[in-house]
Formats: sequence, structure tokens, C-alpha cells
Amino acid sequence: MSEPSAGRRVKFPYTYTAKVVQFPYQHYVKNQWIWRFYFIAFGLSLPLFYKLQSLANMPANKEKWAESKRKQMEQLDHH
Repeated sequence: MSEPSAGRRVKFPYTYTAKVVQFPYQHYVKNQWIWRFYFIAFGLSLPLFYKLQSLANMPANKEKWAESKRKQMEQLDHH
């Protein structure tokens, strides 16, 4: 005797895993605009994020930040 097929679908998916497996992802990706524009916007924003990260980690900016934190700690110590 052979075992029942593992790919058989139930009428109503009771478990969370069955719900995830049977969710119509392809339908939503194809028919909703948000999915396409999300990936396009993500790709277009990567250069901006890279530039902001490199500006934030410049040595001059790190020194300025350290000086500002040092002054803030001095003010807290005097109170």
C-alpha cells in the first residue's frame, strides 16, 4: 500500500503552515501595484542610503559627534 500524497490539499487549512503554503502569493504580486513599486523604490534608494552612511561615518563627522557627546556628559556631571 502506498502512503497518501504529501501534496494533497485540505479543504480548509487549519494549521498556520498550511495557510502559508496555500496563500495565493502569485496573485497578489501580479495584481497589486505595491509589490512592484516596493522593489523598484528599494533599488533606487540603495545609492541614497549608501551615500548617507558614508557621510555619517566620515572621520570629521565622528570627531564632531564625539565632541558633542563629551560636552553633553560634562553638562550632566556638573548638575
